[in-house]
Amino acid sequence: MARLSRYFELVRDAGGIEHMKVHADGVALLRTALTNKGTAFTEEERIALGLDGLLPPHVATLEEQLTRVYTNFTREVTPIAKYVYLRSLQERNELLFYALLERHLEEMLPIVYTPTVGEAVQKFHALYQSARGLSLSSQNIDRAKTAATNCLLDDVRMIVATDSSAILGIGDQGYGGVAIAIGKLALYTVAGGVSPYRSLPIGLDVGTDRKDLRDNPAYLGVREERLKGESYLAFMDKVVAAIRERWPRAILQWEDLSKDTAFAVLDRYRNQLPSFNDDIQGTGAVALAGLVTACATQKRKLSDEMVIVYGAGAGGAGVALAIREGMKREGLTEEQARARVLVLDSKGLLVEGRNMEDYKKPLAQTHERLAAFDAKDVTNWDLLNTIRASKATVLLGLSGQPGTFTEPVVKALLPHVERPVVFALSNPTSSCEAQPVDILAWTDGRALVATGSPFAPVRVGDRDVPIGQGNNAFIFPGLGFGAILANASSITDGMVLEAAYTLADYTREHHGKEGLLYPPVSSLRAVSLEVATRVVKKAFADGVARNTKVTPEKAAAYVRAKAWNARYLPFKKA
Repeated sequence: MARLSRYFELVRDAGGIEHMKVHADGVALLRTALTNKGTAFTEEERIALGLDGLLPPHVATLEEQLTRVYTNFTREVTPIAKYVYLRSLQERNELLFYALLERHLEEMLPIVYTPTVGEAVQKFHALYQSARGLSLSSQNIDRAKTAATNCLLDDVRMIVATDSSAILGIGDQGYGGVAIAIGKLALYTVAGGVSPYRSLPIGLDVGTDRKDLRDNPAYLGVREERLKGESYLAFMDKVVAAIRERWPRAILQWEDLSKDTAFAVLDRYRNQLPSFNDDIQGTGAVALAGLVTACATQKRKLSDEMVIVYGAGAGGAGVALAIREGMKREGLTEEQARARVLVLDSKGLLVEGRNMEDYKKPLAQTHERLAAFDAKDVTNWDLLNTIRASKATVLLGLSGQPGTFTEPVVKALLPHVERPVVFALSNPTSSCEAQPVDILAWTDGRALVATGSPFAPVRVGDRDVPIGQGNNAFIFPGLGFGAILANASSITDGMVLEAAYTLADYTREHHGKEGLLYPPVSSLRAVSLEVATRVVKKAFADGVARNTKVTPEKAAAYVRAKAWNARYLPFKKA
């Protein structure tokens, strides 16, 4: 028996058949998304659970319900209207929502996740429907432990928490960023197999520095400037303490924290509870995986590439560090790898001695390294000059600045390599550094292109070139699910790196003949379960796995047995 909540629990009878034992009845069942089957309640359940007379007479199957809700979804004209419809369904009947996503994931991923979720965040306060998850703010943080006990779910294993300070490429969104946490958890379930009965979004409202939000009458967050420094960390200390007490077995994903706090928060808490930062580690892993795959398609070695990372926020820094780890895996020293990964921010190349934030300093190049370039006349290490001087072969965009990969910038790669790698990874679509059609036109179809948001294939001559989507969704669901199943005491850098190479291996094995850099979104579930399997094994290898019910040899079968699928269970009154 698994107690999921004070209101319901998962039970197996003597024959091993699962059913849901519920402690509520009547309207309360229909008004709780996790216990509402709607017209699918059987006649026996309706009588036993106080639902008789509260529903239409016909007892519908899940498939009948899916036909109806999908038809209604297709009637919505705009992406944001489709998003609102899906969120309404999620708040009404959560299992039906996930069953719909499972069957139409490729079509619906851009709606529940990037790029549409960016618009949903910006319009969160106008679109707000109902409460979801845990909301902690400067107004109730001293009651955080009590507030956590008010949550419906008792056995949470996966938490996504955001302070909304750096949402995608659109920055500080105040309390509205909680929509990102909700969207991420939808992917944990539909892709990673994490039960929705064991997942929780947490909105961390530490204020907003946007006066337009604070002055907006519709704004639902705290109308104060953001907490900073020690006040911010004291807030986070109370958050972590409340989580550890209420849900001691939970994995925590930090989401969309600003570059000023992302590294500090990760370092401060990663050994207090198993946690990771998707913007740093997830983005790093997915970019590394795509680059490893791109090199393999051309029979090149990652360790021979000269890489430019344009953008030095949490994502850019994470990508640079991940690629360096990949190069070290191929035999380079730390110093050699650092010399091959050049990072630029808005002021140009990161160079030792330049004024910069502390987290950027390990990414900076030495003056001796610059002297080794054939660039005696270079005084301004901007993007174009850095590409030319370093003879770059790879250009990765994580700047959030649209249009910064101009024609001269992209063409500057061509003298150095037959097929340059150009990944414009900034999200949402409006923040993309360049359009794939332009990159391919400027390079006569030679570039290996990927983006962060979905783009249609590009016609080059007589062929259609697919545009790989370097989406963190290929990493975090499997990483989180694997950590849950291993009952990991921490999420090691090795586990994150293993997730990256699992994605690269999967792409080459299943889509190598097609020349894809990333799998299609339709493969998301299969990829995630592979990632979870190898993360479980790596957790054992790294000495952080605490689950005695699984061994590395049986990890694959264990992952598949534990992955949640959307289906209705019989209900019984407690």
